[in-house]
Order: sequence, then C-alpha cells, then structure tokens
Amino acid sequence: MTSLDERALAHCVRTASLAPSLHNSQPWRFRLVDGAVEVYADRRRQLEVLDPDGRELLISVGAAVFTLRLAIRVEGHVTEVSIFPDAGSPDLVARIRPAYARPSSAYATALAEAITARHTNRSPFADAVVPADSLAQLRAAATAEGATLTLADAVRRDVIINLAQAAEARLRAEGGYRAELGYWTRPHPHRRDGIPPTAVGPWDALEHLPMRDFGLVHHQPSRNAERFEAHPTITVLATNGDGPVDWVRAGQALQRVLLTATRLRLATTPISQPIEIPAIRDLLTDTGNGRSAQMVIRLGYAPSGPPTPRRPLTDILDTRTP
Repeated sequence: MTSLDERALAHCVRTASLAPSLHNSQPWRFRLVDGAVEVYADRRRQLEVLDPDGRELLISVGAAVFTLRLAIRVEGHVTEVSIFPDAGSPDLVARIRPAYARPSSAYATALAEAITARHTNRSPFADAVVPADSLAQLRAAATAEGATLTLADAVRRDVIINLAQAAEARLRAEGGYRAELGYWTRPHPHRRDGIPPTAVGPWDALEHLPMRDFGLVHHQPSRNAERFEAHPTITVLATNGDGPVDWVRAGQALQRVLLTATRLRLATTPISQPIEIPAIRDLLTDTGNGRSAQMVIRLGYAPSGPPTPRRPLTDILDTRTP
C-alpha cells in the first residue's frame, strides 16, 4: 500500500478549501498528522448573529470534509472517515485517512472536475424546467450522504419563498445583522474571504426571490435591477436528526448535491435565511418523518457565477506535529 505524502495531502487540502461556506467565511482549519488529515472548526469565523449555535459553521466544515474525501479519492485512495473522533476536542470535526490505494472511478473524477467550476450564482436563472432525470441524480447525491433532497411543488415553493421573505425582514430588524453582513462584504484589495462585489448579483426587480441582500450595507451604484425567473426550482435538503453530527452530514450532502448540479450544468444558490430563524425553520421541518430542514437550494440554468477568493494554504493548514 502506497500512502499519500505530505505534498499530495496538502494539495487535497487546497482543493477542500474551495468548498462553499456561509458568507464565504471559510471556517475551517486542517492539520496533517501521521498520514491523516484532521479537519477543525474555526470558531473565530462563526457568524454570531446568523449562526449562534454553529449549525451553519458545521455545515460549511462538512462541505469541506466531503471535498477533501473526494480530492483524496481522485488521488487514487479510498478514505477512512471518523466524525468527531475525540470527545475531548469538540472542534476536531473529522479525521480523514487514505486507507488503501484504488484507482479513481469515472464518477468520482467527473465530480472532482466540478469543484473548481462550482460557484454560488445570485443572478436570474432562465425560465426553463430542470429535467426529472437531473433532479433524480441530485436526490441520489443527497441520499448517498445520508440526507434527503425534496423538490417543492408549486404551493410549497410559494410558501418557502414567502417564509424566506419573512426571514429576511426579521434578520434585517435584528441587532448586529447589518454590522455582521457589512464585515463579510467589506471590499479590500488583499482580502481572501467574504463576498466580493462581483459575487453579489443584481437586485430582484420584483423583490420576489429570497436572495440575500448583500447590497444592504454598502451602496453599489452599478448594481442593476433585473427580473428573476417567475417559477424558480426550489429544493429542501434535510437530515434525520438535528445535532452536530447531522449538521456535518448535511454539509457533505450539500456539497455532493452542488457538485452534481455543476456537473449537470445547473446553476445553484443555497438559500439559508428561512433556516436561520428557528420559528420559520420549524415550518420547513417534517416532524412526522423526523427530518430537519438544513438548507434551501435554488436550481436552474444560467451563465457560470463568479468565483470568490480563498485564504492561502498557510492560513488554514498546520503541518506541525501536535
């Protein structure tokens, strides 16, 4: 058995850092230990107003865990993954070890090729129906990671949009929301995190779709108002449970779904506002089946969205022996 050396593992970590995160906060750290990669939650990057329980932080870290698994897989190794392996170190979210060599599958290779192409798209989508076969592949991607992805019918779609609008209004009225939003959207020429102006997207001219209003804090005179699709495709990602392990699972499922969508040439927008207000999130949770809503995802067709910056490897990777 040939293990991966530190240089190869560092390359996999660099790839994992391309995972999505709330406000592009990139709340993760990595450590190479005895041929394995440990993934830590970086609590300094937790959004206290939007995410006081750290649920979205762990979803973000979970997305990085899946991306790291995939990066190691295409390097020709099957992985062993332990979630929260050390009860005495609650911020150690996962330990991922290349277990044994096996050539990458065509599916894993194709999914990995979507990592650099995946970007959150906040622009209008085409008024086109997402094919049933594509939706089936997205549902299978969620199922593979122990989650469910449910397509909202016309009635439920309108309910979700209304709930998201109500959530956005509640968040705007909450103390500290504008300051927190401003921190993560403040432009700086050397900044390697947050949402740059190029990724904000246009206004929804009809103020219909539940898009995060990143223009709320900083005046952007070049930001145009455009008409978004009248009947968006909305899905809900859920897990059977609602604790830290489930949040990490949701993050892994989210990234597999987003990469699958990218491979299918679909644009995606994770929508988190209706999940950030507990009372509104409860309305999206299927208590009868024990499924907890973790993310709303908008799907459709549009030109590729712009990339967001990433922190340098030296900021997120520790190769020192603990």
